[in-house]
Parts: sequence; C-alpha cells; structure tokens
Amino acid sequence: MPEGDVVWAAARRLHEALAGRVLTRSDFRVPRAATADLTGRSVLEVVPRGKHLLTRVEGGLTVHTHLRMEGSWRIRPASAPVPRDHRVRLVLANAEWQAVGYSLGIVELIRTGQESRVVGHLGPDLLGPDWDPAEAVRRLREDPARPIGEALLDQTRLAGIGNLYKAETLFLRGVDPWRPVGEVDDLEGMVELARRLLDANKARVDQSTTGTKRPGETTWVYGRRTCRRCGGRIRRADQGGPAQERVTFWCPTCQPGGA
Repeated sequence: MPEGDVVWAAARRLHEALAGRVLTRSDFRVPRAATADLTGRSVLEVVPRGKHLLTRVEGGLTVHTHLRMEGSWRIRPASAPVPRDHRVRLVLANAEWQAVGYSLGIVELIRTGQESRVVGHLGPDLLGPDWDPAEAVRRLREDPARPIGEALLDQTRLAGIGNLYKAETLFLRGVDPWRPVGEVDDLEGMVELARRLLDANKARVDQSTTGTKRPGETTWVYGRRTCRRCGGRIRRADQGGPAQERVTFWCPTCQPGGA
C-alpha cells in the first residue's frame, strides 16, 4: 500500500492539474457512482488525508478515492485519448488536463460536509496541517501491550506510515518490531522521526531513508537481505492480525529484542 508521502505527492499533482478549473468530463467507472456527472463544476482543491485523497468540487461534493495496494493517478494532456484499459476507475478532465485513476481501491462521491464519515476515524496526519505528535503518542499508548510494529501501521493511531517507514523508523530507533508499545522509550521522538522521513521524501520520485539514491542503498533494512549498518542478516516475518498481516523487516543485532 502506498505510503503517506506518495499520497501527498499524488494530491499535489492532482491539485495542480484540476484545482480552479471547470470539469469538462467526469467518468466514474464503478457501479455505485456510475451515473454521477460532475461536468460543469469547478474543482476547488485536492487534499490528502492519511492515505485518502479528497477532491472537493463546487456544490458541496467530494470525490473520495484511495489507492489501496495497486492504485495510481496519471495526469495527461486533455487532448490525449483516454486509454482503453479495464483498470481505469475514474476520469476527471478539464480543457487542459485529464486525470486518470487506475485500480483505485475506493471511488465514491460524498457530501463535503460528511467527509468525517470516511476519514474521521484517522489519527493525526504526519504530513497534514493537523499533525499533533502529542495526540499521536496518546493514541499509541491506549494499547500498551500491542507490538509497536502493528501500532505504527494502525491509521487510527497516526495516519500516513506504511510498511517501509515502519521498518525504517524502528531500525533507526533501535527498536524490535515486537516490543510492546508500553516498553518503548521516547515515543515522541519516534513519531517525530517518522514524520521527518515522510516529509523528506514527499517531493522525491524515489524514496530513500539513508540519504542516498544509489541502487541497493536507499533503505537500512526494508526489502534487504543484509543490514546496511552492521552487515548482519535481516530477518523478516509476517506481523499483524488476520487480514492485516504485513511482512516486516528488522536487524536482530541493531534492534535487539525477543521477536
């Protein structure tokens, strides 16, 4: 699933292409919104909320989309033909640009005043104007027995961290992913580090948590076989409850614990 920095960048591209312009085409290719037509309405703004995208349109309407695992948005000149592709779920276009959404996990049209119905459960957004580290830490501490690796991925605790930043943040703090939240020192420093990592990458094409873009050196443990710091063998295992399991990566030497 895309990380919060990827969603932030997608929102910026969509905003630049659509905001302040009148829609000349809206093509919803999902059953529940198939008859919706936003043609003639101006797009007011596109904002990210955690891993959700909210495209606000005049008339008090919001197009709510979520990339899930495989979704993406592509911006093309309005004159380009819409691809004949079964993966296309939504097309929004104006006189200059068209935004084509592929394999979107969620596509729905809601009232702007009811956005809380779809994003109100989220915790503070690490890249949002509502970022509140104290509130994020408070939510994490509500379940002190929960493994920290699971808690960081829970979007109701704090919104935006995905599997990559979870693994890299825990490595940089020297914390085993299975350590209970209540036994983690300086949660404030941990969530602030995660925010800095996402913020540093939000405008980059390729993510890097190490400061280099050289192939094979962009992460410390995520997706690796050996630790970039100590050279030891990286361990990997599924973590999370039913239907929420994700593969986590950690270095048992640099992140001592009892996983």
